[in-house]
Amino acid sequence: MMSTVSLRKIKKVYDNAVTAVHDFNLEIADKEFIVLVGPSGCGKSTTLRMVAGLEEISEGELYIDGRLVNDVEPKDRDIAMVFQSYALYPHMTVRENMEFPLKLKKVPKEEMNRRVKEAAEILGITQYLDRKPKALSGGQRQRVAIGRAIVREPKVLLMDEPLSNLDAKLRNQMRAEIIKLRQRIDTTFIYVTHDQTEAMTLGDRIVIMKDGFIQQIGTPQQVFNHPKNLFVAGFIGTPQMNFFQAQLVQEGEGRYHAQVHRVNMPLDGEIQAELARAGAKSKEVILGIRPEHIHFTSQTAGEGVLEGTVEVSEMMGSEYYLHVTCGGQDVVLRIPTSSLPPELRGGITYGTKLCFTFRPEAVHLFDRESENNLI
Repeated sequence: MMSTVSLRKIKKVYDNAVTAVHDFNLEIADKEFIVLVGPSGCGKSTTLRMVAGLEEISEGELYIDGRLVNDVEPKDRDIAMVFQSYALYPHMTVRENMEFPLKLKKVPKEEMNRRVKEAAEILGITQYLDRKPKALSGGQRQRVAIGRAIVREPKVLLMDEPLSNLDAKLRNQMRAEIIKLRQRIDTTFIYVTHDQTEAMTLGDRIVIMKDGFIQQIGTPQQVFNHPKNLFVAGFIGTPQMNFFQAQLVQEGEGRYHAQVHRVNMPLDGEIQAELARAGAKSKEVILGIRPEHIHFTSQTAGEGVLEGTVEVSEMMGSEYYLHVTCGGQDVVLRIPTSSLPPELRGGITYGTKLCFTFRPEAVHLFDRESENNLI
């Protein structure tokens, strides 16, 4: 059974003339796990609801397995959806909740029992089949909601922020459960979240959205290593990328460096080659560097080295998050405890002066006006 989904020039305009989704184009392969991610109000849930048939498509075409489904009723699309709020029937047992969609489809009793039993085993909820939802924890209820969706054996499984009601520890556990579930059932997943950690750990590909527009589509590694613009760079990664007002300086034919707070910072040879291929000239840019790509140095401030003062030191166990004031701005460093100089391993106090440098191959450069990555 194939389960491809194709969204072509999809647009959603509400009655008050507000456009929630603009020109959304995406081809989803059979059994692919796609994650739509972005801040609240970016249009990701609206897009999911259009795939489900719960929102009308204003413009564009939606195909499931090559069949145009714009005007097909939700029940006839062969999809299942898991909601943020669980949406379980409180008066029914877990078994009855899971059987309910199968009874509507008039599935034979024997087949219904088999599907419920298999789903319960996959999700580890067999012992709860005769309980009511009120007797279950939040994580158990979410498993029941997922079980109710997968017993239908849908072509496409839609999940709308299913973990956002759970605490941090339970969210981590359920993330792992969804990864295992994906390996055990043959279906295509479309998953919506505002949590970029979920997106990075779950998705084969990530669709990053802002204000109803797609910003970038790619694998977790692609969007992390090669963000298309300033928004993607700041949204993906924890803690978020540091940004500096900087100057790109062309030294000669194919040779460049960046200037930050009047200090010349070297750029990797490959970055310089890419800039030369793009025909880049000297100009004002925004330089981005991730906290984990900033390193301590014993050198004094000067060529390739910046100096800052520690304002906040957060001990995270195996690493420190340091908030350092440098040139009047807050810079976050993510430093493994093991790489600290011996004199700092006992703790890093307020007011400590530090010198640091950037990994030249990990620098990102963005155009100030368009905010697009220069390479």
